[in-house]
Amino acid sequence: MRSDRKIIATWAAAVAGFLCAAALISRASTATVTDNYVGEGGLARAICSIVYPVDETPGRRGYQYAFFGNAFFISRDGYLITAAHVLHSFSNGGQPHILVQRGDAPPQMLKADVMAMDMQNDVAVLRATPNPFAGNYRVGILSLGTEAPARGDALVVAALRPSRRQPRSFETELQDRSAARVVDYQSSQLEKGMGETELLLFNHEVILGQSGAPVLSADGHDVVGFIEGQWLHPSVGLAAQMEQGATSMGAAVPIRYAIAVLKQNGISWGQSKPAGVRSPLTGVREF
Repeated sequence: MRSDRKIIATWAAAVAGFLCAAALISRASTATVTDNYVGEGGLARAICSIVYPVDETPGRRGYQYAFFGNAFFISRDGYLITAAHVLHSFSNGGQPHILVQRGDAPPQMLKADVMAMDMQNDVAVLRATPNPFAGNYRVGILSLGTEAPARGDALVVAALRPSRRQPRSFETELQDRSAARVVDYQSSQLEKGMGETELLLFNHEVILGQSGAPVLSADGHDVVGFIEGQWLHPSVGLAAQMEQGATSMGAAVPIRYAIAVLKQNGISWGQSKPAGVRSPLTGVREF
């Protein structure tokens, strides 16, 4: 773990025992499909768990796997965004994989190649192979926001995690979804020896395994950032707020840093939405 980070990096403990007590587990809701958009329960179609298969061959419930964090689709070409520190365990070798839902079959594990990385700002771009948008998969795209939310703006924080301590790839994952608000923006050095990154702070606890998951605006459901970790060292003003409200602070990397990486590498992403279509989750497009 990087010793000078001001947040808890969630990749380090991505092991079978990471799950919270059963009382904290919430079941994913059922998706409602309207035209090419999915309702709130379908947000999980655009989010994928980053995993590594433990078994050499699948069993009756698929491959047993180690869970590392989250990523989310941004284009029909199979590109995803995640936090770079989620991939730290693969730096010495090993192929990252993602779990993807299918229409009439259990989830499937696909390879996820690292296409670009910005260590200073903790951004990584992956590409799924084969491309799930060309096959029989239940996948969706999240729109990337073009404007930074202001203090007090409402957010939606969403992530996936395994349903049990020794997960298998054919099993349905659990979906965490929480309402939050923007508290402030503060800068932090995420990588030793590099420059600082401005982080979006929100008033909700980040639990183990949520790194890389999207943080969306509550109104348009565009992605405004992705989870970096739990914020541990607030300024004097933030510390006072936490004492008064006993509120945990989460930290997210603003999506503008990921957009910069995409532009630098010539990677396109979905930005437009069909006219006249509104749903409870308009920023998610299903294919």
